[in-house]
Amino acid sequence: MVRESAETGSSDSELLARYRAVLPSFVKPMFAEPISIDHGEGSYVFTAEGDRYLDFFGGVLTTMIGHNHPKVTAAVQAQAAKVMHTSTLYLNEPMIELAERITALSGIPDARVFFTASGSEANDTALLLATSYRKSNQVLAMRNSYHGRSFTTQAITSHSSWSSTSISGLDVNFIQGGYRLRSPFRDLDDAAFTQACVDDLAQTLDMMSAGDVACLIAEPIQGVGGFATPPDGFFGAFKKELDAKGILLISDEVQTGWGRTGEHFWGYEAHDTIPDMLTFAKGVGNGTALAGVVARAEIMDTIKVTSFSTFGGNPLSAAAGNATLQAVIDEDMQGNALARGEQLTAGLKAAVEASDWIAELRGKGLMQALEFVHSSTNEPDANRAGEFLEACRGHGLLVGKGGLYGNVIRIAPMLNVSAAEMDEAIAAMLAAITDLNNEN
Repeated sequence: MVRESAETGSSDSELLARYRAVLPSFVKPMFAEPISIDHGEGSYVFTAEGDRYLDFFGGVLTTMIGHNHPKVTAAVQAQAAKVMHTSTLYLNEPMIELAERITALSGIPDARVFFTASGSEANDTALLLATSYRKSNQVLAMRNSYHGRSFTTQAITSHSSWSSTSISGLDVNFIQGGYRLRSPFRDLDDAAFTQACVDDLAQTLDMMSAGDVACLIAEPIQGVGGFATPPDGFFGAFKKELDAKGILLISDEVQTGWGRTGEHFWGYEAHDTIPDMLTFAKGVGNGTALAGVVARAEIMDTIKVTSFSTFGGNPLSAAAGNATLQAVIDEDMQGNALARGEQLTAGLKAAVEASDWIAELRGKGLMQALEFVHSSTNEPDANRAGEFLEACRGHGLLVGKGGLYGNVIRIAPMLNVSAAEMDEAIAAMLAAITDLNNEN
């Protein structure tokens, strides 16, 4: 890491003491010795004590095009000087402009967008729409999925470490999905793996539903689940089975949207299908609270009562969203995600193959992960993942952690990360691998 002159204010240790005194115990900072983030510039962040880190997690894939991006900062400052909040009870041009952009980009015909303040709320709304449209509380979700921390989205989260309640008004069945490493179908080739999962879907519908299932909600690449990535075409095969029964497909694009996978603008586009709804959040606001759900008008208009989101689409967030989206397109950040993702894969490939305690490097574009196991086994090793996380920090790099067993390192840099910054991150991760080889 690089240390610069520290800003005046509380030290990291003082901030940690205050943090623990007023926040709930289930809210936990990363690292054995937690750090603050005082300010950022591009792909770098700086602590209150003056330490500089290369940020390859972006506040959980939320700061998508760099800290203090000049176009986003200027748009937010200009809007803040006018009006920061109005709600959807009034017309505001930034929200309408952003809705026009997103519906046009969504790929969903005759699309409408409802803005919310978080991905959890967006997924909550999608479920409200699907269950109302289909007049059913039966929902399908994928094993190893995560869709949010709200009461409704907890019901469709298949992660015991993230599930805080089993109480729900939904009737949920979880089907086999894209987490291939630990799937009973892991030894099959792509086509056979996909067909086995489709067969599981069909059997679930036959055996465990009462008919008229509302929807299947799925992440094209599972985020909290450790960037588990199914074969291309996987959800297209699912959609054929769903369409035969009138079941809606919701694509949770909270982490996969906006070009992050490199190959496509939306994660669903790798699967030769178009979902009935998609949800988005995180990166599009580049740090502001901006999320929403896109659906065909006939589905969206199933809600007949008056409804709105207090903070959804407020002018400040919408201004940030418009500036972020324009920068993504103007600067071809999707193309950069593809190129830098290939650079990342090539840079880590040999070291991963030489380490019998790294099960695999997986993902697409700038959404990649390393899964850690006990040497020469398939048993999860969360301790080693934690050691790697700390070692990366020691070499000036911030990455994330996830996976059902807490044994997956998530690598998600800014979409405009440079080749030189990627080389710097690769060098840090290779050094961390060497550190762990020397210690174990």
